[in-house]
Amino acid sequence: MHPYVPILVLVALATAFAVGSVIMSSLVGPRRRNRAKLDAYECGIDPTPQPLGGGRFPVKYYVIAMLFILFDVEIIFLVPWAVHFDAMGTFGLVEMVLFVGTVFVAYAYVWRRGGLEWD
Repeated sequence: MHPYVPILVLVALATAFAVGSVIMSSLVGPRRRNRAKLDAYECGIDPTPQPLGGGRFPVKYYVIAMLFILFDVEIIFLVPWAVHFDAMGTFGLVEMVLFVGTVFVAYAYVWRRGGLEWD
């Protein structure tokens, strides 16, 4: 248990800081509320009315989010490869070229199918 004490202390300090910040902002912050501050803000445009149930989002939003996650996860695999590039040699280079090629094929497929079009 001794090696984990610094980690536990760090987690406790981070939690205390987060909770303390929220509590202090509610105690010290201004309490002037009005209708304009409580309304949703959409880039200066009056917000569009929503049904009482919250309304439905088009599936396109979820597809864009999943594509972002898919292509963003690529970075997770690129960083360790870049750090240990010298140690892996030619094998690491060939494997990364195959990986990036596979991701590029997926990107080209999504692009051709119109998955990146916002309209």
